[in-house]
Amino acid sequence: MVSKAAFSLLAVLFCAQAVFGITIISKSEWGAAPANGKTTLGNGLAYAVIHHTAGNYCSTKAACMQELRNIQSYHQKTLGWADIGYNFLIGGDGNIYEGRGWNVMGAHATNWNSKSIGISFLGNYNNSKPTAAQISAAKSLLAAAVSRGQIVSGYTLYGHRQVGSTECPGTNLWNEIKQWPNWKA
Repeated sequence: MVSKAAFSLLAVLFCAQAVFGITIISKSEWGAAPANGKTTLGNGLAYAVIHHTAGNYCSTKAACMQELRNIQSYHQKTLGWADIGYNFLIGGDGNIYEGRGWNVMGAHATNWNSKSIGISFLGNYNNSKPTAAQISAAKSLLAAAVSRGQIVSGYTLYGHRQVGSTECPGTNLWNEIKQWPNWKA
């Protein structure tokens, strides 16, 4: 039997997903390797950080799932991280893919991981421009993050270059997110 509190939480999460029209492709669906550990990330975070993977662009679910497995392997085997670095990733196919997921601290921005969620666009956005589907998916994901309490409604949106010495999230994506309501200079 499900407790009243658990039922209420499930109802809120279902409604948030229905209202914001998001479907998140789970780690098990994209064939992720198991995480080697994880640290809990609290709710009520003040920041979201946008990235690009700077790797291959993908425009189909199959290609994006392969790219995710490649990135996770690089992060775990080469960099020695516990898991793929980002909380969520968005493919050129417009799908949202679970990285570390909700309430798990990422490894996406040194000194910012404990106070932000990391969302990465698959590809190199110095070269490519984000699609309308990707932009819509990212905005819906951020709205869902607010709805579920992961980030506060007045959160600050940064591009990775604002919190680290990098070109990330690429010039084209950078120019896009600077137009979003929660972006701050």
